Amino acid sequence: MTAHPGFHSLHEETAETLPVEGSLPDWLAGSLIRNGPGAFSFPDGSAVDHWFDGLAMLYRFTFDPGNRAGGVADGDAGGSGAGPGRVDGDAVHYRNRFLRTDAYEAARAGEFDGGFATGETTLRSRLLTFLREPYDNTNIVAERVGDDYLALTESPRRVRFDPNTLDVLGHDEYGGDAPTGQLACAHLKRDPATGTLLNVETAFGRTSRYHVHALTPDGERRHVGSVETEKPAYLHSFALTPWYVVIAEFPLRLDPLRLFKPGRQAPFIEQFEWEPERGTRVIVLERTTGEVVADPVTDAVFGFHHVNAFERDGGREVVFDLETVPDATTIDSLYLDRLRGGSFGALGAQVDRFVVDLADATGTGRYRVDDASVTRETLYDGGTALPTVSPARWCRRHRYVYAMRTDRPVNEWARGILKLDTETGEATEFDDGGYFGEPIFVPNPDGDREDDGVVLAVTLEAGADASSLVVLDGESFTERAKVRLPHAVPFDFHGRYFPEVRAKRPK
Repeated sequence: MTAHPGFHSLHEETAETLPVEGSLPDWLAGSLIRNGPGAFSFPDGSAVDHWFDGLAMLYRFTFDPGNRAGGVADGDAGGSGAGPGRVDGDAVHYRNRFLRTDAYEAARAGEFDGGFATGETTLRSRLLTFLREPYDNTNIVAERVGDDYLALTESPRRVRFDPNTLDVLGHDEYGGDAPTGQLACAHLKRDPATGTLLNVETAFGRTSRYHVHALTPDGERRHVGSVETEKPAYLHSFALTPWYVVIAEFPLRLDPLRLFKPGRQAPFIEQFEWEPERGTRVIVLERTTGEVVADPVTDAVFGFHHVNAFERDGGREVVFDLETVPDATTIDSLYLDRLRGGSFGALGAQVDRFVVDLADATGTGRYRVDDASVTRETLYDGGTALPTVSPARWCRRHRYVYAMRTDRPVNEWARGILKLDTETGEATEFDDGGYFGEPIFVPNPDGDREDDGVVLAVTLEAGADASSLVVLDGESFTERAKVRLPHAVPFDFHGRYFPEVRAKRPK
């Protein structure tokens, strides 16, 4: 069977100004920065085993409607790099670059010693590495914290980069006295009302804990609260509302006593065990007091990504949307030999809505943990992956969810993306024949509708060694622009749109 083209290694780095087919809205003048694995094989002939372990590569798309003033210096938003000459009309300034991290240099030197699901070592050694010299192959997402742009993974070690050149500027680790863990959720959550970012870290020990902390816009880090757990779950993301942090503790759990076992063991993620009899514990932690106000248990499910969360009924109900699959075998389906062979079970998720009733029977606003309940309903079961909402709706009630569209059962990579109306249940699909990655909604800053904006997605053209960036109208979900890239991009993970990272004008 021919290997799937979405999992090839891209070794080419470039900086080019690219013409736009169609037109960009005048207000779209920032940058989309995407992150993901760029290479799975190394010069010494070695290779990683799992999609999550590919070497981190950043991709920057800087939008230049009308290519004002004739372009940018040297064809790059950072004023450096090569690229073609002047482009008349709408343009996108594109750059891709590996993150020059310790993990990258080790791989180039033939010394890559494993990651999420590659390589054997003792679990104790792996976690001590996270603690003392944390793993820095930060290939999952790009985020802005204060004035710093960071590439993140599930290690507490964060890599600072220049958003224009994509050069590594150093490592960033938490300071202060707030408790930390050996693992972190890859996805920080931002409260748009305050600009505060929150995250959840897992600290392994004889008594393990989830530590919740907040990062203020000025860089201050403070402890929000901690939750004890007998056996920590694998957590990739969590949910956030104006008053609460919500942790879905899936029954994919790790016995901390494994830390003390001698000898070489299976890769890190394979140390977690699926224990469906535990169900899924939903932990609701109040952001102001750090207290757990609810921890009801619902059916055993697994999921990587929380879509969004909000409160309703005067704050009595906490609502969160989550992509779910029945069990954790989805992780096994992401080994490269299976993906290249056409096994895409991980893409067959559905979008579920969970409602936690805090059950304030006393009317005092002080909720009793034991009285809380949780219900679950399916919003869309047609097959999804990497769901997102408009950043203008974070922590607020949302109507639209955007996601990669797949079939169920899954027999190929996503051949389209969808716009799900959570109020009507209607799903509008877009498909141009290619293989799609994560859709990112960018709101029109002057718009008054939730879907007034554009949707950005990278596609790999089926049957061709080429990729494109497509720009869809947010309301009609039809194509308004396309940018053909100079090479085929491997399937990546997540992107963020940064309106402040703009094309630099020639002087």
